[in-house]
Amino acid sequence: MSMRIGGLASGIDTDTIIKDLMKAERIPLDKLEQDKTILEWQRDKFREINTIVAELDKMLLDMQLTSTYSTKKASSSMESAVTASGNASAGEGTYRINVTQLASSAINFSQTKLDRAGLNEAIQSYIDDPANLNANGEVTFSFFSYGEADEENNIPAGMQERIVILKQGDTIDDVASKINAADNNVRAFFDENSGRFMIETKRTGNYNTDENLYGGKEIGFNNTGFFNTVLKLDYTKEQGGEDAEFSYNGVSGFKSKDNSYTMNGITFQFTNETNGDAVLTLNNDVDAAVEKITEFVDKYNELIELLNETQTEEKYRDYPPLTDAQRDDMEEKEIELWEEKAKSGILRGDSIISSALFTLRQGWFKTVGSTGAFDLITDIGISTTRDYLDGGKLEINEDKLKEALQKDAESVYKLFAGEGETKGLIDHLDESLGNLESQIERRAGKSTDSALDNYTIGRRMDDLNDRIDAFEDRLTQTEDRYWRQFSAMEKAISMMNQQSAMLMSFGQ
Repeated sequence: MSMRIGGLASGIDTDTIIKDLMKAERIPLDKLEQDKTILEWQRDKFREINTIVAELDKMLLDMQLTSTYSTKKASSSMESAVTASGNASAGEGTYRINVTQLASSAINFSQTKLDRAGLNEAIQSYIDDPANLNANGEVTFSFFSYGEADEENNIPAGMQERIVILKQGDTIDDVASKINAADNNVRAFFDENSGRFMIETKRTGNYNTDENLYGGKEIGFNNTGFFNTVLKLDYTKEQGGEDAEFSYNGVSGFKSKDNSYTMNGITFQFTNETNGDAVLTLNNDVDAAVEKITEFVDKYNELIELLNETQTEEKYRDYPPLTDAQRDDMEEKEIELWEEKAKSGILRGDSIISSALFTLRQGWFKTVGSTGAFDLITDIGISTTRDYLDGGKLEINEDKLKEALQKDAESVYKLFAGEGETKGLIDHLDESLGNLESQIERRAGKSTDSALDNYTIGRRMDDLNDRIDAFEDRLTQTEDRYWRQFSAMEKAISMMNQQSAMLMSFGQ
């Protein structure tokens, strides 16, 4: 870069003059940058639309499930003892449940109070006794608990032996950890406060039904071995390990390993014995179905409002994007108000959005040819608003929708989800949303797209970037040329001043 001389000889404010000249030269560059900003705004608005589309798309799955329209609500005359819940296929009606016994886990504990130090000494004495060595020279003890069949290792279901290997230095905590590791269904620990070693099953229920095998206990062990001599346990003292027992509509003999039982789509939960019949009533939960449909309609209307807004908002052509220089001269509030108008209408007249609004609205008026009682969405109290300026937003007549669900929830489901090869309203909506989403992605890309050449707007932005870079290079060259010209002028004036001074000195 040549040396820049700023008005030393002429007295001219060269720097200001060149800045003013460059402002004029930058006008085409400002226009390019404004065009790029508009493309960025358009891209971001398109992606905002696709965000709502994605949220709505996730809700479509629920709208194709029978449970959305046939949620069951149960009441119980003994809420503190028995409750129920039903799936979509559960039969409505009244049920009588009499719980005579809750399912319980098995538990056993030391018959005498122990202390940690004494236990650790007893464990060490057991390990040190050669009589406790097995054929491999290991110190072990074992217990039995129920296990599932293991076909790979040819082990049948039933009471299975669990072997624990002890090592020098093991403490009571080590013993508990090794018991827990030997059987995932068993929990062992030493309770410091009570001075008891405890072992219990993690699951409820009676799995050992053989009274000849450890008296039908869930955790069996040798009463002359480690459990008895060191931990002071007696397998005959085990408590619990029982199945839940109840009667259903007067029929007794029902059992369950845990405190729940499912039949005919209804799951009964037991929390206490009933001392008589608990009366449970199961009805279709119309309010829950209306709430889910309303949530879906609200999200759909949010999309329509956003799409419609882009087509109806005013376009202010006298408010282009601000340049950096303009921003520097404005207050923050002024910038906010300006950009609000500059962004208004940036997608107005876009064919993707106008076509989507038409297709989405048209989809709701299709006739569904299922075997259900309803063929049109208006049959169940849902229609588009009367104001055409709303762009096809939906509104719900809640009373009519509740009446349809109470009368025939299955037909409401078929209207939305279809039946067999027959498409429902949600299928048509899914197609329209998928088409809209894919068109927007081709135009504006995804939020995860890092390369501009993956979508149409990005390629236009990439082209503008190249043009901006080239123009900035030209501006640099132009500014250098201006400085060279003014510098040459300054040098010429300086030389003239020197010659004039010499002539004047000769005249004296």
